[in-house]
Amino acid sequence: MARRVMSAASDDSQKENSGVRKRVKLERLRQKRAAKLTGIAARQRAVSVEDDEDAEGEDELDDLDDTQGQDEDAAGEEAREQEEEDEEGASPRGRKRVRTNAEGDSRPTEVDVKPKAEKKEKSRTLPRDVDGFTPGAIVRVQLKNFVTYDYVEFCPGPYLNMIFGPNGTGKSTIACAICLGLNFPPSVLGRASELNSFVKIGTESGHIEIELKGLMGKSNLVVRRMLSAKSKSSTFTLNGQSASGKEINARMAELNVQVSNLCTFLPQDKVSEFASMSPQQLLRETQRAAGNAHLTSWHDSLISSGKELKQMQDVLDADRDQLKTMQERNANLERDVRRYEERRRIEREIDLLELILPFKQYMEAKDLYHLTKAAQRRLHDKVKALQAKNAPMLKLKADLTREMQEKDEVREDRKKGTKKKLQGLHKKYNDNEKLETDAEDLKTKLETLKESEKQRKRNIERAEKAIAHMQKQLDNPPEMGDLDDLNNQLRNLSTQNNAIRNEQSDLQEKQRLNVQEESRQKTTIQQQQQRLKELDDVSHRKLEDLARWDRDCADVVRWLRNNKQRFRMELFEPPMLCCTVPDKKYVHAVEACFNQTQMKTFVAQCEEDYQLLNRLVVDTPEALGRKVRINTWYRAKTQLVGPPMSEQEMHVLGFDGYALQYLVYPEGLKWFLQNSLQLHRTAISLDAGRVDPNRAMEMVSRYGPGGSGGGASYVCGDVFNTVQRSRYGKRLPQNMTREVRPARNLVHSAIDPEIKQRIDTILREANQKLTLCQEEAKTLTDDDARIREEHRQHKRQHDDIISRRNAVVDLQKKFESFRYNIEKEQTKVNDLRSMPSVEDERIRLRSQLVVLTKKRADIVKDFSKIIRSVITTQQEATRIGLEYLQVAANKTALEAMCQDQEEEYQKAVAEFNDAHRRYEVAKEDSKLKLRVSMAKLDEVDDEIRAKFKDMEDSGEANARSAEDVQADLDAKKAQLDMNLHTNAGVVEQFRKREQEIKVLTETIEDKEKKMERVDRTIKTARDHWQPALDELVASIGTRFSAAFDRLGCAGEVRISEHEDYDKWAIEIFVKFRDSEKLQLLTGERQSGGERSLTTILYLMSLTEEARAPFSLVDEINQGMDQRAERAVHNSLVEVTCKAESGQYFLITPKLLPDLNYAERMKVLCVNNGEWLPEESGIGNMMNMIEGYVKLHSGRAVSSA
Repeated sequence: MARRVMSAASDDSQKENSGVRKRVKLERLRQKRAAKLTGIAARQRAVSVEDDEDAEGEDELDDLDDTQGQDEDAAGEEAREQEEEDEEGASPRGRKRVRTNAEGDSRPTEVDVKPKAEKKEKSRTLPRDVDGFTPGAIVRVQLKNFVTYDYVEFCPGPYLNMIFGPNGTGKSTIACAICLGLNFPPSVLGRASELNSFVKIGTESGHIEIELKGLMGKSNLVVRRMLSAKSKSSTFTLNGQSASGKEINARMAELNVQVSNLCTFLPQDKVSEFASMSPQQLLRETQRAAGNAHLTSWHDSLISSGKELKQMQDVLDADRDQLKTMQERNANLERDVRRYEERRRIEREIDLLELILPFKQYMEAKDLYHLTKAAQRRLHDKVKALQAKNAPMLKLKADLTREMQEKDEVREDRKKGTKKKLQGLHKKYNDNEKLETDAEDLKTKLETLKESEKQRKRNIERAEKAIAHMQKQLDNPPEMGDLDDLNNQLRNLSTQNNAIRNEQSDLQEKQRLNVQEESRQKTTIQQQQQRLKELDDVSHRKLEDLARWDRDCADVVRWLRNNKQRFRMELFEPPMLCCTVPDKKYVHAVEACFNQTQMKTFVAQCEEDYQLLNRLVVDTPEALGRKVRINTWYRAKTQLVGPPMSEQEMHVLGFDGYALQYLVYPEGLKWFLQNSLQLHRTAISLDAGRVDPNRAMEMVSRYGPGGSGGGASYVCGDVFNTVQRSRYGKRLPQNMTREVRPARNLVHSAIDPEIKQRIDTILREANQKLTLCQEEAKTLTDDDARIREEHRQHKRQHDDIISRRNAVVDLQKKFESFRYNIEKEQTKVNDLRSMPSVEDERIRLRSQLVVLTKKRADIVKDFSKIIRSVITTQQEATRIGLEYLQVAANKTALEAMCQDQEEEYQKAVAEFNDAHRRYEVAKEDSKLKLRVSMAKLDEVDDEIRAKFKDMEDSGEANARSAEDVQADLDAKKAQLDMNLHTNAGVVEQFRKREQEIKVLTETIEDKEKKMERVDRTIKTARDHWQPALDELVASIGTRFSAAFDRLGCAGEVRISEHEDYDKWAIEIFVKFRDSEKLQLLTGERQSGGERSLTTILYLMSLTEEARAPFSLVDEINQGMDQRAERAVHNSLVEVTCKAESGQYFLITPKLLPDLNYAERMKVLCVNNGEWLPEESGIGNMMNMIEGYVKLHSGRAVSSA
């Protein structure tokens, strides 16, 4: 048999319960109520319009961002953005984009508003229509083949709908239908997780159809969801048209339906979860369900902005620390950089001055050129004027000069002719003289002809005797050696000598190698002896130990020992090298005060030395050829905190003394030991039994004058104690201990016997080798003496053979000379014998004398002719000379007449020539200086060239003379010489870090600005969120406390604040017994009935603030006693049946007698089961009620 659920056809549950007799009265009440609702709706529309207008003027809603969406389709479809207009907070910018989340409600994710007071907004449902329903309220529900129902359709009322019926009839199924039908996930119900599980068993398909009230002026929304028993998917229709789950979700978000919120929709299986919700979840759900519509978005904005602000603060702190470190490092290099920049500035100024100077010199030369040019032009014009003035006289003078020149030329021509003829005459005379000399010679020869013959005979005789003598020498040569034999002997001696030389060379090489070996062994002996001495040197042993585990540090120590003069004050080596503990009992305790870094720290006494050491060793490879990492320390001296105990107090406590008293150190190192290691405050006791630890902690943790101190260290036996006061609370002293380890650095290491034995072995071997070298040297010296003697013997033999060979060669040369001279003399004799006879010679000489006489006669004739021609020419020249003298006299007379004019003209010409010379010099000088300046301009870089151009454009370059520029240039060069050179690598490092500092500073500023913006966003959002939240929670708390008071219990709703906004929470405190205190509501502390009571009272307290169009609670009264259940029911009726209340569903399996009911509530009885009548009308609830009323009213009349 099919199951049916019959519901009342009337809209007024009070009318159904009162019977037929009251229908007319209730009809009139309905009409009044409709009129009243119409007025309320009109007023609500007016309020809504006013609210919209007010909202349009609020700037803070202008910046609502896009809201994030999550997957909300039960079939797994992903939500997409959809733009919808906010009904209660319209923005002047128009529609805002809205997404729906997994719970199905719509909310903005971030609000960036301006700090402007928001108009107080009272939470209310959407405006009611004339039928009493608000948009989004459920008008009708139809189910087919859904869980327990074959088919059912019912219409809930606009206010409280109380659904009751026996267990198992399908009351909770209605809650399931509402949830699934509006496309909310099955997880909201806490039951089956698959859609096909909700199809009635035995059927293949079913559907849920829910009609929701539409917005004002729009039709209702009819949502139908078709389910299949064989598939986990489903389909939707919206107003009869196919629709997607996203569209359904969007419409639900538009109507603010919040089925997924436990504060508005509490299914039966989720009642316990409400009490188990964390306070943070309760706050989130409460914000979604009630209060200002922007509470959730404000809260989300605060959470995200708060996390962002914290992350930004962490990053900013790290950046600031990095910036501080970089700035400190750059501060250490700043002095060198300033010096480098000063030097670069001076160099740039010198470059500029060296460019300005030639240009300035050119400009001055150019000015001088223009001045000399003007003077030259002026004097030139003056000369031209004087020329024009003296032109007639000058013309006459020029004519006379030209005439004089012509006469002089003619006279000179005549003189030249005369001179030429005289030269010819002189030549004739010379020829005659030569002929006369030749004639005299011939006469002399004639006279000496006999004597010449006698002399010829004597010469022949003398030559023949010489020939005979030389021939005799040739015919009788003396005895002489064989030259070839002598040469062979020389060659043999040379071969022997070469062998001796080779032997001597080999010997010298052996001597050289022996000397080198001897030198090496001596050096080895010295080095090993020095090593033996160094083994006895404690400082050296310490340095060797240091080099074994920190080579860089040891290398710096060695470099420092050789370069102390580069530092202004003494720079101390690490304490492990320069400090000792004379009393070895305390060496372990004293060394325990140092850490490894402090033990290897180089200590400077001034900032300058500190920076110099870091620059030479750490920042640059200048010192060691490589960069190394070492520990350096310098601090300016300040007020020092004194010892924590006096000497007397220390000895009373059982301490021997302070660590500084047992350490021997350079005086300049004391500030480091006190400031960095606090050795003057570290007490030592070798006997731990003598010291009371508690008393010692108390004494060393005492505060000194001005609040200094408050902690120190002390050594007690083999335990090192560090006492400090806590920074929090009562600031009690705290003690940290560690074991005192055996000293390694301040003790004198023993000489390694293996090393000493190795050195002795090397020494012994070196001495043996040295003895062998000395013996070898003696042998080599004897060999050298022998070889030298052999060499001297060969030298004597060689000299003797050379002497004999030279004698043979000289004799051979002498005989060869004889042969040549014999031939020469024989030729002479032949020439003398072949000469002509005396008579023949006399005839020849007389014949030559006749020829000479004839030639002399011809010369005399020519001489006479030339003399006559010279006389004629000389006469012509004399005449012309007289004419020349006459013209010269005329010119002299003319010049005397115009001497003044001529002097003035010549003076002007001289001045012009002088000016022209100066002009040419200035011109060449200016050209030269122009070329120099242009070449200098090509040499400089663009920056100097641009700066010079700016100075030229502004006139600054011409403001000074070249002399002033030269003086400035000399001063700058002198200033540059006094500026020490700084390594450019340091400056590059500084520049790079400076740029990094700039970038980091800008980054920090940007982050600070972003933080300010985020902080403003947080402040603005909190200024809106917290007051609205406080108001909401205060309103809820007031109702909640009042409800508990009516039950004789106590309850409070509080806000739990936290610095992290995601940890803000709403905490519910309840007390059900007088003997208890208010306790936080949890899922474990209270009983089930107490949790149910608290839950429904909290939901009731939310009702008046709720924004959702409908709410639902399912069997919330489970576990309550009758008193509580009655009070809850009556309160719920009162709250949900007010004129401004929204639609409410109360599902309950039971009803107590004599409960309160309201006119606006509607009672829905679930009459469902296995055996229902088939006939229509049988079992109708209203018919049964009317029959009951008639029956009881008839009995009342009869009894009357």
